[in-house]
Amino acid sequence: MSYIKGLFQGIGSLATGLKVTFREFFTPKVTEQYPENRATLRMYDRFCGELTMPHDAEGRNRCIACGLCQANCPNGTIRLTTETVTDPETGKTRKRLVRYEYDLGSCMFCHLCVNSCPTGAIRFSQKFEHAVFTREKLVKQLNR
Repeated sequence: MSYIKGLFQGIGSLATGLKVTFREFFTPKVTEQYPENRATLRMYDRFCGELTMPHDAEGRNRCIACGLCQANCPNGTIRLTTETVTDPETGKTRKRLVRYEYDLGSCMFCHLCVNSCPTGAIRFSQKFEHAVFTREKLVKQLNR
């Protein structure tokens, strides 16, 4: 009796799997013909390509050199170099960003750096072509 019951359970699970397989077999497929369609290729809005730091027309960015992005990065792909400067008008000291380095080769694209930035100074672009011959070319300086 248990043999027959097990046989019917196996057939039921096989039918469930085949139902999913046949449903996916008849759904329309979406295949991008890359690189032939490079001019018309549109990436999804949530795609993370590489980290960028937007600058305004005068070449300034919104980074305040707080270091939260560097502290929240689990791989250590972000390295900030800062210096302390004194404001001549108020006499207060503040940090100034000297160099913002980003290692694309070890980035997990987890968005922790972008989410932790209090000023929104960094964001991910949708650029996705990163083929290089050496890993040193994947280390980018984001500030100008």
